[in-house]
Amino acid sequence: ALNPECEHVLGDMRSLRLGRRFDVVLIHDAIMYATDPEAVRAALRTAAVHCRIGGTVAVLPDFVRETFEPGADHGGHDAPDGRGLRYLEWSWDPDPDDDTYLVEYAFLLRAADGTVSVAHDRHVEGLFARDRWLGWFEEAGIPAISARDSSGREIFLGTRRDFDGGQG
Repeated sequence: ALNPECEHVLGDMRSLRLGRRFDVVLIHDAIMYATDPEAVRAALRTAAVHCRIGGTVAVLPDFVRETFEPGADHGGHDAPDGRGLRYLEWSWDPDPDDDTYLVEYAFLLRAADGTVSVAHDRHVEGLFARDRWLGWFEEAGIPAISARDSSGREIFLGTRRDFDGGQG
């Protein structure tokens, strides 16, 4: 297992309840799969429930509405045994008036015997304005600021106050 010294728990970030509180709760880019406001609110309520009073909730979406730019990324790797992978990741927004955008993934997979196959996967991801995010943090009892990380990506840092975010 990867990182066997760490506890791993499989659960839905909208409803998971561990019965514990932590100094820091991190929701990385998995938050992008919350494609409607209620899903984001539920994830933030879960974060608040698991964060001690005065603790920090950090959320790192790939984009907010204000920073989204269509684009592409690519890369790959070759293994010593002849296997290889090349990928293309293409982000675009077919309807700028809704709360989602698309990420298309194309993969070229080379087997050790030299045969190559192609795979495609489409992900629908949430895209919300900064002020909506900040309002949802406030509703959850974790008033937040927005900042930029070292790569320029928007991050939200909230401090858990003595408020249950509607979760009792």
